Amino acid sequence: MSFVEEILDSLAGRLPCGYHAGGPASSEPTALAVMALSAQGRHLAAAKGIGWLAELQAADGSVGPTASQATPGWPTSLAVLAAQYAADSGGALPTTAKRFDIDRAVGWILQTRGEALPRTSEMGHDMTLVGWPWVENTHSWIEPTALHVLALKAVGRGDHPRAREAVRLMIDRLLPDGGCNYGNTVVMNQVLRPHLQPTGLTMLALAGETNADPRIAKSLNYLARELSPRTPAASLAYGLMGLAAHGWPQDSANSWLEAAYRRTIALGSSPHRLALIALAAMDAQSPLNVRNRHGQRATAAV
Repeated sequence: MSFVEEILDSLAGRLPCGYHAGGPASSEPTALAVMALSAQGRHLAAAKGIGWLAELQAADGSVGPTASQATPGWPTSLAVLAAQYAADSGGALPTTAKRFDIDRAVGWILQTRGEALPRTSEMGHDMTLVGWPWVENTHSWIEPTALHVLALKAVGRGDHPRAREAVRLMIDRLLPDGGCNYGNTVVMNQVLRPHLQPTGLTMLALAGETNADPRIAKSLNYLARELSPRTPAASLAYGLMGLAAHGWPQDSANSWLEAAYRRTIALGSSPHRLALIALAAMDAQSPLNVRNRHGQRATAAV
């Protein structure tokens, strides 16, 4: 049995799941696990996770982090990605399960905005560009913006003005020598350092874009140069998926991911990390590589 099959067996019996084994069920790891299971045809197991996400969906379409925490709604992006992928891959919920309303979730995404701020000499990025925040009514940051762009692209709304502005925001937040961090570039004349996880996620969201900004290639070079067998699981997974989405597969990816799997098991079997490892092991076919999807219209309910 491959390590990916071992991961899927583990996830199938733990949905909904949390960030840590035995921790409270959370939207992000559950949505990631749903995508990993759906991609391998384990639709009944994935349906349990989608049903739980549907139970969490609020009247306005948003999905909070946990059953007891309805806000902030940034996990809505991942819930949409999971539900749409399950529908696209032929999965279906049992008729007794509550349906996840993708259209309502997309409506919430489109009306939720980061706060625009005037440009200042102290900050290097364009603060007038609007993407998505972690918490409503705060500034736009690169990771929630990337997740919501992926969700919009997955449901065929990648040409929406909100998505187009968000793409400009992500490119603006890339560092001069490539890569990105949480979303700042220069603060008080100091160029900040890049980080692997947000860079990989941003490259996923920018896959398929025709923008020729040289910082995109520099960001891919940064990932290819810095990823290693010692890279922590989440950063490794997002970094490899970002490279694969741009046609930059890494020859050692499978062995690095298996090593990350063994470390994750030894450290307590985090479902969040296991799901990311399984998704990254699918290379360019990962459900998070929405570049390979068919641009289908959002399904009303899944």
